[in-house]
Formats: sequence, C-alpha cells, structure tokens
Amino acid sequence: MSDAPMPFLAHVAELRRRLLLAFAALAVATVASFSFTETLAEYLMHPVAGLSFVYLSPPELFLAYVRIAVLAGLVISSPLILFQVWLFVRPGLLKRERRAILAGLFFGAVFFAAGAVFSFLVILPFTLRFFLQYATDRIEAVFSFGEYVGFVTSLVLSFGAAFELPVVTAILAALGVVKGSALAKARRYAVLLVFILAAILTPPDVVSQVLLALPMLFLFEISVIAARRIERRADRRRER
Repeated sequence: MSDAPMPFLAHVAELRRRLLLAFAALAVATVASFSFTETLAEYLMHPVAGLSFVYLSPPELFLAYVRIAVLAGLVISSPLILFQVWLFVRPGLLKRERRAILAGLFFGAVFFAAGAVFSFLVILPFTLRFFLQYATDRIEAVFSFGEYVGFVTSLVLSFGAAFELPVVTAILAALGVVKGSALAKARRYAVLLVFILAAILTPPDVVSQVLLALPMLFLFEISVIAARRIERRADRRRER
C-alpha cells in the first residue's frame, strides 16, 4: 500500500474493506470451531471434574456452544485480524510510531494469551474451590452450563485485558504520551482505579475482583518501570 495521503472517502473505504476481511476471518474460524465445541466444552469443565452440569432452558446449551465457538474463532483468527489492523493504521504512522505499534500488537497478543492462560490454570481453580467449599450434604453444587461458560469467559477475557496494561503503557511512553515519573506520582490514584476496574471486569464476586486487582497492581508497577526506561532512553537520544 502507498504511504501517500489518502482522501477521507478512501480512508472510509479502506476501513470498510479491512473490517469485512476481519469479520470474514472471524466468521470462518467460528464456523470451523463449532465442529469441535464438545471437545472444548470438556476442556472447560476440567477444573470442576466430577461435578454435574445442567441447562435450564431449551436454547441454553446451544447458545453456550455458540459462545465457545465464537471465542475459539476469535483466538484462531486473531493473527489475521491484528494484521488487518496493522495494514490500516500503518500508512498514517511515522517510522518511530510504526515500530511502537508493531511491537505493541505482537507483545499485546503475547500478554493477552499469558493473562488468559494464567486465569484459567491458576485463578479459575482457586475461585471454584473457594465457592465449592460452601456446599453441604443437603446443598449440592450443580452448575448451569451456560452460566459456567459465561463465568469462565468473563474471567479469561478480564485477565487477558488486564495483562495488556504494560504493553499499552509502553506504547504510550514510546509515543511520548505518558511519562514514567508521572505514573509513579499517580500511584495512589492507580490503586483506586485498579480496584474499580477489577469490580467492573470480573464476575460479581469479591474473590474474583481481588484476584484480578492484585496482578493488575503488579502489572502497573511493571508499567512504571518500563515507562521510566523508555523515558531515560529517549532523554539519552535527545542529548546526543
């Protein structure tokens, strides 16, 4: 694609084309994923092996399978979707901005995957054990499959999004939008904001909120360190 300036209508047409390609990739991957949703459902139920699941309305199980297929399709098609994003924004960026955005897309995908895996392998089993301990001989734990899939999806996506914090901060620091010193001074406000975001992003229970807030605070400190290093590197370049 040429780096020459494009008229507004050409930008709109280009955006429409990129969105259509991204949506087509997602749709194809989702349809393909539907053929193995039962296998994925078995894997999702692994943290609560031995417990019974039910569905409480005629379409609930089918809609849960659709949600699983869409999530799997999003994972499969994400490289192509990110590539379409890159092709759209690239012509309007400077060379320094291109490096920052390209690195951000790559590390953003890596950090999102790390957050999703961490939530599923560590946070989800811990959360389920916490709630299952309240079951008694007279009150048995029987999960609605649709509700369970929604809970897992919400948890995985929340942690994946939370793990993007260092990447977003590094991109903004590289573009000169934020400074590490300013982030450090705003630490007390960041703590409050982290707990508010954790309450919004997670399922409505205190345990999940705290378990998300603590890693977010750790990620914020990593963000401050990364922003300070980028700031010092930029200062050294200006002194030369």
